[in-house]
Amino acid sequence: MNRSPLIIILVLWGAGLGAAAQFGKISILFDRIASHYPGAGQVTLGLVVSVVGLIGLVFGTTAGLLVQRLGYRRVLVWALGAGAVLSALEASFPPLPALLALRAIEGFSHLAIVVAAPVLIAQTAPLRHQGLAMTLWSSFFAVSFALTAALGRPLALAWGDGALFLAHAGYMAVFAGFIWAVLPKDSPESTPFPKVSALLRQHVTIYRSARLAAPAMGFFCYTLTYVALLTLLPPMIGGPHQAFIATAMPLVSIAVSLTFGVWLLRWVPAVRMVQAGFATSVLAALCLWGFWGQDWPMVFAALGLAGMLGVVQGASFAAVAQLNATGEARARAAGAIAQLGNLGTTSGTPLLALLIAGQDVPGMALFVVIPSVIGIVVHQVQARRRLFDVT
Repeated sequence: MNRSPLIIILVLWGAGLGAAAQFGKISILFDRIASHYPGAGQVTLGLVVSVVGLIGLVFGTTAGLLVQRLGYRRVLVWALGAGAVLSALEASFPPLPALLALRAIEGFSHLAIVVAAPVLIAQTAPLRHQGLAMTLWSSFFAVSFALTAALGRPLALAWGDGALFLAHAGYMAVFAGFIWAVLPKDSPESTPFPKVSALLRQHVTIYRSARLAAPAMGFFCYTLTYVALLTLLPPMIGGPHQAFIATAMPLVSIAVSLTFGVWLLRWVPAVRMVQAGFATSVLAALCLWGFWGQDWPMVFAALGLAGMLGVVQGASFAAVAQLNATGEARARAAGAIAQLGNLGTTSGTPLLALLIAGQDVPGMALFVVIPSVIGIVVHQVQARRRLFDVT
């Protein structure tokens, strides 16, 4: 039975929401999860959030080749099913080493979904709606965080922290069934698995190219800060604004990206947009530091920071297409984004936890300022390399 492209796209996007919740279910309960492991330090607890990204860090640029060889439908069903089982096991809050191991294994599930789903969305969407479909996909992380904060935290407060993990397990299982039902069967794939030497050469090719690597390098600076801030900034603010900030920050980032960001991309090159987003993020972080403890001015500064980071996120994906003309080049650049993006999400939360423990609010501001400045400089250097055709 042929399924409507819209149904397939929405199911794939729904699978992406579940993948993002593999981060979000820990992030929005971070302060409560600490009570289950009273002897653990903040940096170690930060790893509980970010270790899911470790697998993507190692296999990000090559996962697409492996997923294509195994079959997209098969991989997605197994990834969602495995995610359901792992989330159910995590619901009992096993000893910390066991939890970290489960979270690391969960990284395979996460990577498979975020690699396979957007490729299938691009293949499924009619050409005239492809931009809209990919924009919808790009919203999955922020939308998932907002929904998890709005629905998941009240669920945990009412029924216990494990209830959120069990709800996530049920969601992943349901979408495994949806994927199995709506996607066509995988066609036999005769392409052999690539050799390790070929995979290593692909890494060298990507990161030597100013056009392929630039979006990923800027995206690393974005992901380093974004997930960490969504995890640790609401508990830092605390009080009556904590729940509002946890829900509003991801919503504001995606709203700004899909409205102001999309409109501005009609007139401004994507790389310049990324640099402008980083520059205004620096200003927002300094305002947040300056307004700290001043109630609503502090809240608006936090939302402004989320909005400017949303500009960086959307423009980074747009830069892939603007800098690379062929489908093969774009696929390589997207693989690099997956890899360095996971490096950012893996390292960001523990690093911010360390800075907050040592420097409190100034450490948080510094955590935004330094990567943002690096992001601006990296794009300037790569633009100069492109100008002289250095690849």
